[in-house]
Amino acid sequence: MDNHQERQFVEGLRAGKTEAWQALYDAYALRVWQSVARLMGSDASGVADVVQETLMAAARSAGSYDPARGPVWVWLSGIARHHVALHCRRQQRHDRIRQNVEALAAGPNRHRILRWLENKEDDPAEALATAELGSLVRATLTKLPDEYQSLLAAKYLDGVSVEQIARGDRSTSTAVRSKLARARRAFRRAFEKDPGDS
Repeated sequence: MDNHQERQFVEGLRAGKTEAWQALYDAYALRVWQSVARLMGSDASGVADVVQETLMAAARSAGSYDPARGPVWVWLSGIARHHVALHCRRQQRHDRIRQNVEALAAGPNRHRILRWLENKEDDPAEALATAELGSLVRATLTKLPDEYQSLLAAKYLDGVSVEQIARGDRSTSTAVRSKLARARRAFRRAFEKDPGDS
């Protein structure tokens, strides 16, 4: 692409024209893919995700492109590097949680929480206080629907009473207790699965 074509193409992106998005993809997708793959190695699905994130971010932020700072490729490669770094940080965080989950999979605290979920033991507050178990609980919560995540976190992590939750939801204590029972069952099912499952 020469300078004139690049300017037209960026103006089209700024105006939200579909053909400009297609032109971006046609002109740069392979080059972005190759650049990202060099940085990330053989993780094909990760590369595909980062390439898609890069091209979508470029389309969203076309207004920030300044031709005086270099050609479109310089701008795009900067966006790609940023998204590779974000992907690597997410992967490292995921790996740390997975390691904690695997280390705790057979631990005694896991059984205390399962007994608590069956209403056979009081709230295992001291068990929940350990950093490793906190990682396991957070990892399990992320597998639940948002309403269950919020309810369980409010009741058992933040110490909000059933009555306070009911007032905040403009509901009854009975309805909240019923929903808590369903949320605990969903948590138990997710918690009992192989910790490595996503």
